[in-house]
Amino acid sequence: MLTTLITTEELAARLDDSALALFDVRHDLAAPKSWGEDEYAKSHIPRAVFLHLDRDLSAKVGPGTGRHPLPTPEACAALFGRVGIDGTKQVVVYDQGPSAYAAHLWWMLRWLGHEAVAVLDGGFAKWTREQRPVTDEVIVPAATTFAVRNVKPTVSSVGVEASVSRHTLLLIDARAPERFRGEVEPIDPVAGHIPGAVNRPASQNLATDGVFKPAAKLRTEFAALLGGRPHTDVVNYCGSGVTACTNILAMEIAGLPGTRLYPGSWSEWITQPARPVNKAQR
Repeated sequence: MLTTLITTEELAARLDDSALALFDVRHDLAAPKSWGEDEYAKSHIPRAVFLHLDRDLSAKVGPGTGRHPLPTPEACAALFGRVGIDGTKQVVVYDQGPSAYAAHLWWMLRWLGHEAVAVLDGGFAKWTREQRPVTDEVIVPAATTFAVRNVKPTVSSVGVEASVSRHTLLLIDARAPERFRGEVEPIDPVAGHIPGAVNRPASQNLATDGVFKPAAKLRTEFAALLGGRPHTDVVNYCGSGVTACTNILAMEIAGLPGTRLYPGSWSEWITQPARPVNKAQR
């Protein structure tokens, strides 16, 4: 059973495995409606099924929510069953390469107790760079029943607010440094970060070739960030609860499992003007 990463070589060897369920979750926040789906229609890994971040993997946006609200466990279970995931399946997920969207679906499945899920290390970019097989054939998976085995804990805005003054949680913000510092904000209406948070851009988990850094390297880097605090104090967030999952995956690779997600993240936090906001200096 693979529970964190799968290499392109390993996936290529398993493409005919009937127990494999493969998903393409490519997405572009600059062209969210159609980019990923259009790219999938042109070319994708054989047997992959496309899932859209907004339409499939997020609940409806409303007052007080973030940009990508987490669906209920029941809604997720219905989706996962509809696309052929049950307890017998080894799930593999990929995006174009940075792995944020793939890590998000990885986290959603793990959240509901499906441990056999892995992210394609290096994504579609590495797969095509190695000239591995692609297709434009669309398959319709046979529906099944997805059973929620357990629902792992997350942290709500109420929990984050309660911790701000007491520092009971260690908030790790996965956004780019300039967004964390509040110098720019290209997506959300308010710039800055949650008071007390530290910055670990998701991109820092990857080596120059786009694959995840070795486990020992990740562990050393996260140990420096934790500063002696137990990793179980960590709550990860980002702009909308998606990219933060890359840090959760990286910590899992590093042997630091069980960190939690604030699903609403920054875009939910700022819906209430009374919530405090910090801007950091260089």
